[in-house]
Amino acid sequence: MAKRRRLEAPSAEDLSKLEEEFRRETPDPAKSKAGAPIAQVAKETAEALTYADPTARAAQARNAADAETLRKAQADGLVMLDIPLSEIDADSMVRDRSVMDREALDELERSIAQNGMRLPVEVYALAEGAHPTARYGLLSGYRRLFVLRRLYEKTGVESFATVRAIERAPAQDADRFAAMVEENEIRQQLTHYERGRIAAIAAKQGVFANTEAAVAAMFPAASKAKRSKIRSFAMIFEELGDILQFPENLREKDGLRIASALRDGAEERLREVLDTGQGSDAASEWDLIEATLDGMDEGSGRKARGGRPKVHVPKAGWVSADSVRLSSGITLRKGSDSKGYSIHISGKNLSADLMDSLFDEIRAKLEAP
Repeated sequence: MAKRRRLEAPSAEDLSKLEEEFRRETPDPAKSKAGAPIAQVAKETAEALTYADPTARAAQARNAADAETLRKAQADGLVMLDIPLSEIDADSMVRDRSVMDREALDELERSIAQNGMRLPVEVYALAEGAHPTARYGLLSGYRRLFVLRRLYEKTGVESFATVRAIERAPAQDADRFAAMVEENEIRQQLTHYERGRIAAIAAKQGVFANTEAAVAAMFPAASKAKRSKIRSFAMIFEELGDILQFPENLREKDGLRIASALRDGAEERLREVLDTGQGSDAASEWDLIEATLDGMDEGSGRKARGGRPKVHVPKAGWVSADSVRLSSGITLRKGSDSKGYSIHISGKNLSADLMDSLFDEIRAKLEAP
């Protein structure tokens, strides 16, 4: 049987050695830079806590909520801004209204001068670098902005230096055009030609696939018949818009007749007649067009729509060996006799200033080199 080992108590000297060795191998928590992990986390958490007054913490929470509400209201277009006139580019989009009635503008100016601007304009943020000074593009309210700028130029009054505006965030260009048209239709109805013009321009700029798609998107509430009429006036703009002087004065039935003729190939003849310059006002321009359409109806065997005196529409070119008719409607006729040569100039578009200019050019041409 194995003998039991006898245990002996360590001496004081042995205990001192053990304690010294233990102290060497175990760092002092008070002197250690990195205590236990859980202790370190607790320390950092406690230091991060702010023991603010409960009332102050409630105010901070309300401010944060108010800021979020404000951001949402701005995004939804529910907040009005006062924007300096110089920060709005009124021509960032092609406008749907091509002519502004002077009398209506004067009336609006008097109203704003007396009562201020009751209704805000609508703007959208321009892409960075899109304009050298402006931050916003005008979405709707062109007439109001125009009048406000005119008032500021006239008076210099600081209240006219800014405009009350709502910032919108259209998803795409199509939404911008639709919003502009909708606003003008509500406030002051567009003419048939203006509707067709803006639809054709939007399609040409690639905002819509074609004119038909533009009309459908920009006039969604219009009936099928009305959209058809708008497309007809869009065709007039596309084929004759650069040469017509008074297209906004076209009545609906007159525009539809022109569109029908254009579908039958009348563009070249209409352009030739309009290029004579004889349409000096809206009435005479329509007389030229109507006479041309009547002539084409007669030539095609269709019954001409009568009721008005026929207007003779002369063709440009040589009338005889001595006379030539210009596209401006002016006729030149040369002659000679024993005393020399002469040039006879006739036409209703002549003026004293034009004759003085022609005389100076002939004199310079005949001067000795």
